[in-house]
Amino acid sequence: MSKKLFIPGPVNVRDDVLAEMTNSIIGHRTMAASDLQRGISKKLQKVFYTNNRIILSTSSGTALMEGAIRSFTKKRAAVFSNGFFGTLWYEMAIYNNIEADLFVSEKGKPISGKMVDEVLSTGKYDLITITHNETSSGITNPMEEISKVIKKYPEIVWLVDGVSSIGGIKLEVDKLGVDVCIVSSQKCLGLPPGMAIASVSEKAIKRARNIDFRGYYLDFLELYETIDTTDYQYISTPNIPLMFAMNYQLDKILDEGLENRFKRHKILGNMVRDWAKKYFTLYTEEDYASNTVTTIENTMNIDFDLLNEELGRRGFQISNGYGDLKDKTFRIGHMADCTVDELEELLENLDEIIGKGNYSEAIAV
Repeated sequence: MSKKLFIPGPVNVRDDVLAEMTNSIIGHRTMAASDLQRGISKKLQKVFYTNNRIILSTSSGTALMEGAIRSFTKKRAAVFSNGFFGTLWYEMAIYNNIEADLFVSEKGKPISGKMVDEVLSTGKYDLITITHNETSSGITNPMEEISKVIKKYPEIVWLVDGVSSIGGIKLEVDKLGVDVCIVSSQKCLGLPPGMAIASVSEKAIKRARNIDFRGYYLDFLELYETIDTTDYQYISTPNIPLMFAMNYQLDKILDEGLENRFKRHKILGNMVRDWAKKYFTLYTEEDYASNTVTTIENTMNIDFDLLNEELGRRGFQISNGYGDLKDKTFRIGHMADCTVDELEELLENLDEIIGKGNYSEAIAV
């Protein structure tokens, strides 16, 4: 039985978007491929609010994150985290023999500008990583506040994980001064998994030119410069079918209007938060709660597996907590092309399971 996914990715993909992947394959060294990739990049610049170059990668967002921290850290990286994926930057740095320090916020709290300022004022760092929207804890970090601090330190290259926000929560890359912003296809863009995207500043590329060991497949300098020398082609074979779907879906996103899309995600976030507070406690400080995924504390001590099993019989799926938050929390994703009607249907079913009769006792641990 197929299920409607309300998890933090992958997301439900519309049938007409999936159908674009059945177009006839074209050679990746042809003018048609260059035209496709160039067109996608121009549309993505609008989504990212940037004039910086767009890089497309047949990989996960995690791969580009690793490539970025390797390609742009010369001295030492300051990694800020309020969840599993923020900490992942640190693990990547350590596994790649890159000097780095990890700074973790309090439970359910955002990364503050003050926290960043205290770290950067030491002068020890030349690169910083921030997760815009942390899906494990459901926190959206205050990027404008952080941006004001980072602009005080012009030597800093700023990497942002926008994997679960770009296309769902507004992030103005150029206005904020973000040097590298990374997103995955299977989140707010409403596409299948399989591709990652990054916007990259010339400032970051200048740094990369002074770093010797950047790897090969994920070498940002090579990816950046190859686009010039080959007219929007890449060093390895790209996922052409997914690019067809991406090109089509980006038109749909822009036709909806970015501001309308952000507004819809905010409405969805409010709906889930209002529902959650009837039964549970939000894990996240509400002023910083994400509009693409809500993390809920399991204060009723519900057996999540049984809850999701019952939801599955009804054709839905939500997500357990992630990492050390597993079973302590659970998460409801509401991103990409999710509609109010679709979310209402999920919440009505959750009401029936949790809020009526003695079923809550039956699924309680």
